[in-house]
Amino acid sequence: MSERMVRKQIYLPRCQDQALKHMARERGVTEAEIIRQALEREAERTASIPHGGVAAWDEIMQFLQERKEALIGKGRPVVWNRQELYEERESRWIKSRDEE
Repeated sequence: MSERMVRKQIYLPRCQDQALKHMARERGVTEAEIIRQALEREAERTASIPHGGVAAWDEIMQFLQERKEALIGKGRPVVWNRQELYEERESRWIKSRDEE
């Protein structure tokens, strides 16, 4: 028994429309079939993400937040201006040049 189809209308940039027509012609299938195949591939790719991936990402984000707070200090914004930044870099450059 075939699956019930649902009609969808999409908008594509001209270059994607031309690519879709070309692929359908080359493969001898409809443009709709090319889109269905692409959706299937995307669904398979998404399903292959490890289940622990989200937990691992949360751990990384927590580590980064803790590191940021340790470096900046309790969420206070870093205040600087361009001239201070240039002067700091210049002083490091002069110091490294003098040490050589």
